[in-house]
Order: sequence, then C-alpha cells, then structure tokens
Amino acid sequence: MVARFWPAGMVTRPFSSRQHRPIGYCTVVGMQLGIALPFADLSGGPLRPDSQVSAARTIEQLGYSSIWTFDAVGRGFMMSDPLMALAVAASGTTNVGLGTGILQLPIRNVAEVVHRLFSLEVLAPGRVLFGVGPGSTRDDFEVFGGDYGGRFAEFDRQWGELRQFVREGKADRRDLCAWSQVLGKPALMLAGWRGPWVERAAAEAAGWITSGARADDDQLAEALTRYREAGGRRAIVTTIRVCADVGPTIDRLHRLADIGFDDAVVFDLDASVDRLAAVRQGFAS
Repeated sequence: MVARFWPAGMVTRPFSSRQHRPIGYCTVVGMQLGIALPFADLSGGPLRPDSQVSAARTIEQLGYSSIWTFDAVGRGFMMSDPLMALAVAASGTTNVGLGTGILQLPIRNVAEVVHRLFSLEVLAPGRVLFGVGPGSTRDDFEVFGGDYGGRFAEFDRQWGELRQFVREGKADRRDLCAWSQVLGKPALMLAGWRGPWVERAAAEAAGWITSGARADDDQLAEALTRYREAGGRRAIVTTIRVCADVGPTIDRLHRLADIGFDDAVVFDLDASVDRLAAVRQGFAS
C-alpha cells in the first residue's frame, strides 16, 4: 500500500551567492523545503494513537529539514492543535525543525500559548520556529468566540505581550515562573504580506512567513524585496500545493528559490511518499 499523508516537501538547492542560514540544528545554503505533519494516518485512514509520531519519524528519515503545522478550526475538517502536534513530532525526532505556519493568536490566551510554547522548547531545544499572525478566516473565530472584526487591534496588543512573555517569562504581573533555559526562545516569526506586516516582520521578528496560496509569485517577489530592504532575515513561504503532476510544483519551487526565499512549505491533500520524493529530487536537480 502506498503511504499517504498531508505534507510539504523539503530539500536543499545550493546557491553559491547565498549566505548560510540556520534551519533547526543544521546550517544550510539556499532554499529549504518543509513538510506539513499529516492530519490522517500514513495509510490514508483516520488518525491512530501512533500516526503522527510515526509520520514525524518517517519525515526525518526521508531527510526533510522541518515539520510544520497549520491552524484551522471549523472549516469542514479537523486538524490537530498546532503546538500539541509539534510536541508529538518532537518526541519522535532528534534534529528536524518544528514550525507553526501559523498560529492565530487573537483566538487564544497569550499566557497559555507561551506556557505550551516553553514546554515544546524543552522537548526540542533550538528546533522550534513559532509563526503567529492575526488570522484570516472567520470560521476559526466563530468556533472559539473571537472577535473577527477586531482581530488586528487584538493582535497588536497580544504581539507585544507575546514578545515580553517569551523574553522574560512574565508580563503585566503574570509570571509563568519559566525555566531559565527557555527564556528568549524560540524564534518568533510574523506572518502577512500586505500593508505594514512585511516591514513589521523585518523590524520586530526573527523571520517573516507569507502564503503562497494567497499571493502569486510577482506579489511574493515584491513583498520579499520590501522585507530585505527593511533588514529582514529569514523569509518563509508556506502553503505551496503539490499538483497531481509534480512538475508544475517543482517549477514553482525553483522560481521561489530564485526569488530568494529561505524556506518553502508545500502541502498535498492526497500525497504519497513516492510523490514527496519526486518533489524533493526534482527540486534538487
């Protein structure tokens, strides 16, 4: 039986003109490809108790550099909680990076999120990439009782609170009594591609996350230019869909690498290990 899961492929395409950049525990050159953790069993059936840890081990064994989770609730399907799923992935891996792309902050309590984030950092020190944003889909807010219309103002408030909690382990007289080894960690990544989000990511975060599903390559190139001109460091483009014929996906990944992204995360609602290998090998060639 062909193993199936919901993924995003990962590989190195070397560029002599690019600087080395850290990914998880390793140092790489060029654009890396990340793989999304499945929300179904590798066999194509529903999740079992060992499905996600087994998938994470498989992903690492295949040589991918990072595992990612997305955040969606009430959209007609279910995904695991992003941080809980990464904790499961951490327990079955040793070196692969672990990222959220992204977690919607306005529908959650910041202190509770950071408590889980610090717990993940202890499980996978130096491997976590925490991407956050204001959210984009009304359904998620309706399920959790959040204010969709006020999400940007709420995120502005929470972003400062999040940074303080991560830096100090406390904010506004609320003290998590955090372990000393997690203070200042992990790296915070800010999402968005319109308005001020690109420049804010360059100024206020360790990296910038944008969506390949919500913008075409010309728009992504323009936004990346703004990000670099503003002094931005790591640039990650997510939600690159794998086509039934992987050729167009590989072509797009090459374009995104040439544009200058550091990481790309692809997804496939009906992927196989063979197809992921084809994407990986095609991008590397």
